[in-house]
Amino acid sequence: MKLFSCLMALLLVLLQAVPGLSLPKDTLRCVGYHGFCFHSKSCPEPFAAFGTCSRRQKTCCIDTTSNFHTCQDKGGHCVPPEIKCLQEQVGLCPHREWKCCTEV
Repeated sequence: MKLFSCLMALLLVLLQAVPGLSLPKDTLRCVGYHGFCFHSKSCPEPFAAFGTCSRRQKTCCIDTTSNFHTCQDKGGHCVPPEIKCLQEQVGLCPHREWKCCTEV
């Protein structure tokens, strides 16, 4: 799985280096969260839906067995950076700058 992630990162860098071949923003965000783009609207097990890819044509799915869990999977809430958390926890939020809080 780590080899695949490294290859995806290399592909991403190469695509960004060539003008006109860059990936859509939603796909870049998905890959940035170690996600995979699937054609179906639902994700196969053990993946969970985490947004879209390819300009909303595909579903971004993240592996729930990895260390990259969504905030809601761990019982947290995604909040914007201006809100203070009483207790922060590890978890992915749909917006990269948002943080995962157990208590606000």
